[in-house]
Amino acid sequence: MARLPISSCTSWPAWSSDGSSRPEPVTVTVTVTVTVTVTGSIGSVRECVMSAEPSGAGKVTADHLRRGAYLYVRQSSLKQVVNNTESTARQYALRGRAVALGWDESQITVIDSDQGQSGASAVGRDGFQRLVSEVSLGRAGIVLGLEVSRLARNNTDWHRLLEICGLSGTLILDEDGLYDPRSFNDRLVLGLKGTMSEAELHVLKARLRGGQLSKARRGELKQALPVGYVYDAADRVVKDPDSAVRAAVQRVFDLFETTGSARQVVIAFAADKLTFPARIRTGEHKGEVVWGPLKHWRVLSLLHNPCFAGAFVYGRRRGMTTPQGKAAWAEVPREQWTALIPDHHEGYVTLEQWEANGLTLAGNAASQGTDRKAGPPREGPALLQGMVICGKCGRRMTVGYRQYRNEIFPDYRCMTAAIQDGTRVCERLPGKSIDQAVTRLVLATLTPLAIDAALKVSDQITAQAAEADRLRATHVQRAQHRADLARRRYLAVDPDNRLVADALEADWNHALREIAAAKETYERAKAEAAPVDRAVRDRLTTLAADVHSLWSDPATPMRERKRIARLLITDVTLTRTTQITAQVRLNGGQHHTLTIPIPLAGGKAWQTHPDTVALIDELLDHHTHRQAATILNERGLTSGKGQPFTELLVRDIRDSYGLVHRYDRLRGRGLLTFAEYADAIGVSETTVKIWRRTGLIEGVPYNDKNCYLFHPPGPDHPAPEAAQGIKISDRIAAREAALSAQSQRSAV
Repeated sequence: MARLPISSCTSWPAWSSDGSSRPEPVTVTVTVTVTVTVTGSIGSVRECVMSAEPSGAGKVTADHLRRGAYLYVRQSSLKQVVNNTESTARQYALRGRAVALGWDESQITVIDSDQGQSGASAVGRDGFQRLVSEVSLGRAGIVLGLEVSRLARNNTDWHRLLEICGLSGTLILDEDGLYDPRSFNDRLVLGLKGTMSEAELHVLKARLRGGQLSKARRGELKQALPVGYVYDAADRVVKDPDSAVRAAVQRVFDLFETTGSARQVVIAFAADKLTFPARIRTGEHKGEVVWGPLKHWRVLSLLHNPCFAGAFVYGRRRGMTTPQGKAAWAEVPREQWTALIPDHHEGYVTLEQWEANGLTLAGNAASQGTDRKAGPPREGPALLQGMVICGKCGRRMTVGYRQYRNEIFPDYRCMTAAIQDGTRVCERLPGKSIDQAVTRLVLATLTPLAIDAALKVSDQITAQAAEADRLRATHVQRAQHRADLARRRYLAVDPDNRLVADALEADWNHALREIAAAKETYERAKAEAAPVDRAVRDRLTTLAADVHSLWSDPATPMRERKRIARLLITDVTLTRTTQITAQVRLNGGQHHTLTIPIPLAGGKAWQTHPDTVALIDELLDHHTHRQAATILNERGLTSGKGQPFTELLVRDIRDSYGLVHRYDRLRGRGLLTFAEYADAIGVSETTVKIWRRTGLIEGVPYNDKNCYLFHPPGPDHPAPEAAQGIKISDRIAAREAALSAQSQRSAV
C-alpha cells in the first residue's frame, strides 16, 4: 500500500470586491492523495506520480473566454433550500471566480431550476439536461459548481458530462480548483471525485436504510396506513374511530367472502348506492376522508393488504429504476419480505381468511398461467366452468358454447396443447349430459340440508340488506353533522364582517343541499330495496323444503347454481372411452364415479327413435298421417328434436325411412279407385262420389285431402236401377232403416 500525490499546484487569481481591479495571482496549492493497493502474483506495488498543470490561469484560453460560463446551482430537497441558505450563497458566489478568470458578468448564466431535486439521477432535472445540451453545442467555455455532488451523484451522468466537456474543450471549476477534462491527470481527479460523491450518497442511504429496517423488524416503523386505520396518541395502529369508515371496510370483506369476486363486490356497492371512503395523501387537505364510488382496483388493494388481517408488514415491494430512468416498484415473494408480524393490531379479518382471499383472487385471475384454477362463477349454462380436468393429459379444460336455434349448449375442451403447439384438440366433450348427471349428484347431496341451508342464505341476505341500510343512514348523519357545523360557524361570525359572513352562509347553504340530497338518496334506495328483500326471503322460505324447486327456479341465476356446486365439488375429471366417465371429487374427500353415454353427434342425435318409426309404420296401415300424428301425441311421444308430431312430420319420417305409402298399402290389399268402383257397378264416378257422401257406401281415406279408395263391391252393394229417381234423403233413410233391421236381427 502506498500514498501517491496526484496533483500539486492549482491556482486562480484573486479579485477586488467591486471587480474593477485584478491584483497579482495568488497561488493556492491543492494536494490530493490517493491510496492505491495493487495485488499480483508477486505482490509488487508500482508507484506513479501524476502532476496537474500548476497554474489554473494557464488553462483558460481566448477560445474559452469567447464562450459562456455556466453556473449550476442545486440543493437536494426543498427543506435544504429553505434551511441551508449558506450553501446556496456559496454556490452563487462562484460567479466571482468566473469573473476573476476573465469572463464578463453578461457571459455568466446561472442554472438554478433544479432546486429541491436529487442528484442521484438526471431524470427530472431539466436544468442539468439544459447544461449538458449547452456544453454539447459548444456554447460553454466553463462549467462551475460548488462541488462534484452538486452536478451529479451518479457516475453514469457525471462521466457522460466529463466526456462531453472533453470533446468540446469545456473547463470545469469547483471549490477546490480548475480542471481541464482533456488532461488525463485532471480527468482522473474528476473521476475520483465523482466516485467519492456516489459513495457518499450510498453511505447516507445505507445509514437511513439501516435505521428503517431495524425499526421495521421490531414492528415500530411508522408507515402510511390504509383507509380504516389510524395512529392513536401513542403511535399505535388502531381502527378508525369513524364507525361509517369501519363499516364500509368490513362490508367489502364480507361481500367478498360471500361472492368470491372483487367485481361482484363493486357491483353490490353500486346496486345498494353505497360509497366508500378514501384518505387524501397530499396537499392542503392531507389526512381528510372523502367518500366516492367504490372502484375495482381499491377492492383488490384492500384484499391484498395484510394490514387488514392485523399484521405488520414491511418489504412487500422493492424499488427499482427502469431503463428510461423512471422509478418503479416490483412485487416481492412472501418469503423475502423484511418483516411479517402477525397480531400486531386488530384486524378486519383473520390472517387465515386473508390468505384464503389471496388464493381465491389468484384462482380468479386470468393472468395466472394457462392452467389456472377455476375463475369466479359467471353466467352461462356450463355448470362445471373452471372445475373440469382432462382425463388424458391432466390439464384444466375450458368451456366453449355453441348455439342451435334459441338454446345454448356447452362443450368442455382441452385446448392448451392445441394453442401452444398448434396440434389437434386433446379432448372435446359435450357438456349438457355431463352437467345433468352432476346436477343429479349435487341435488342428492344437498337434499338432507336443504331447509337449513336455504334459511341461512335467507338470514344472510337479510343481514346484508340491514347493513347496507345502516351504511346509507351514516351518510345522512355525516351530512347533518356538516350542516350543523356550518350553521354554528355562520351564527358565530360578526355580522359586520360581510365578506366572511357571505362565505359562511354559502357553505351553510351548500351543506343543506348535501343533506337534502343524502336524504333523498337514502329514502329512494330504502324504498327500492325493501320490497325486493321481502320477496326474496318469502321465495326462499317457500322453496326451502324443496331444493329441487330452488335449483330449477327460472329466477335463480346460473352463477348461483355454480356457486352451490363449488361448495361441494373440488374438481371433475372427464375421460372418454366407449362412454364418458366423470370422476367427481367432493370437498369432504368423497369420490363419485358417474358413467354417461356418449351423446350422438350431429344429426344422429336428432333422429327419431327406432321404436317410434316402427309404430308409425304400423299406424299407416290403418290411419292417415294426421290420424297417426294425433295418436302419437296422445301417447306422449316426440320426435328426435323433442317436438310434437304433425301431419307433415309424419310424412317426412315416412319418406326419410322409406316407409310404404298408405295408398300403396291399400292398393296392395285390393282396394279400388273411384273409376274402378264405378266400372264394376256400371255407374258414373259422380254417382260413386254421391253414394260415399250420403253414406250408401264407405270409402277408406289414404290421405288427409278427401281422397278415398273402396273395397270391391259385394252382394249388398246399391243397385243402380233402384237408386235412380229416388231422392238422396229417401236413400239415406232407407239405408238407415236397413241397417237398423240388420242390427235387430243380429241381436236376436
